[in-house]
Amino acid sequence: MMVTDETTAIRTELGNLRTAAARLNRLPADRLNGCLHRLAELTEAHMEDLLTANARDLDRMDPANPKYDRLLLNEERLRAIAADLRRVAALPSPVGRVLENRELANGLQLSRVSVPIGVVGIVFESRPNVTFDVFALNLKAGNATVLKGSRDAADSNRAIKELIDRALADTGLPLACYLAPAEREALQPILTADGLVDVIIPRGSQGLIDHVRANATVPVIETGAGICHAYVDANANPDWARAIITNAKARRVSVCNALDCLLIHRQQLDRLPELLETLGSEHQCEVYADTEAHAALTGHYPAELLKHANEDSFGTEFLRMALSVKTVADIDAAIDHVERHGSRHSETIIGDDEVNQERYLREVDAAVVYVNSSTAFTDGGQFELGAEIGISTQKLHARGPMGLEALTSYKWLVRGSGQVR
Repeated sequence: MMVTDETTAIRTELGNLRTAAARLNRLPADRLNGCLHRLAELTEAHMEDLLTANARDLDRMDPANPKYDRLLLNEERLRAIAADLRRVAALPSPVGRVLENRELANGLQLSRVSVPIGVVGIVFESRPNVTFDVFALNLKAGNATVLKGSRDAADSNRAIKELIDRALADTGLPLACYLAPAEREALQPILTADGLVDVIIPRGSQGLIDHVRANATVPVIETGAGICHAYVDANANPDWARAIITNAKARRVSVCNALDCLLIHRQQLDRLPELLETLGSEHQCEVYADTEAHAALTGHYPAELLKHANEDSFGTEFLRMALSVKTVADIDAAIDHVERHGSRHSETIIGDDEVNQERYLREVDAAVVYVNSSTAFTDGGQFELGAEIGISTQKLHARGPMGLEALTSYKWLVRGSGQVR
């Protein structure tokens, strides 16, 4: 349990942040955009400092750890981050939009208008790019940000936070960002900061998400683990299927929209070696195949990479170059498998049968459901939302990639002319 003075220090910082959030609400959008442009400039000017800090974090992690790629910063990624900051600045402000406007029978003028949430806390693991993304989106939406990163990215986060503070100061904005201590003990005072923090968004492993949900008294928006499936239907285009499977698995294995399980219609088993050929020859992907799929791949897939599946092979988010394969008799079996083993994140069907396409779109319970497309598109940038705060797998307030709109609430404005009830 964290000692009282440390808890008090955190709550003091959160109180200051609530004051900063109120000040942000009085500033025009161009002031907020100016800060994001300044942060982009500072990011490009201080790449060496950021990479040096990131290298210290990387030195503490085994390169074989699936989190290593998430932790890694390089010049290409930093330039992309700076571009994302400018892209967010260029987006329309999500605040002050009139969502509804009507006159009641009693003459009251009723309108519903988007407003900032206030103070938004982000709990995340070894992804320093999240530090940039969530600050940018929160600031654009008029929110103050609480950042609670892990010890894995502690040096990177501190270096990024220094640039954020400098950008805020350079543009005359309040210090609307707080980086909590990296130690685990610093989390609980944030999770229970009722009245100071308006919402907590966990980003990371299922264990982290479960811990936040179980221990928070502040409202939580869950961004769940990504156990993603691709179902190859009986009449799938093999060229499309091969490209989609390869892209969804191999584009970047450590992200939540990466493919974890291939469901293949029994009539497509003879094509399975062709569909997985690139994953085996170019990406050395381990395959955990059920009995039928294993037989179809034997002699056609690298023997050292081909394994027999067990129950644990399904419902697993691998976060590495590994894939499970399940043979199904029809679309009903595919949908049933996704229902049992999916995480409600991203699912895709590959096939030409329009009836089955529509069934999959309607019946599969996930934040994003695709037809003939890679799950790799589940991303705020790809959905043209700007940078992304997370991918929500719950059903209240926000679902799927969360951009600026998800970081606002609304209030009702009522204009009268002396009405009483």
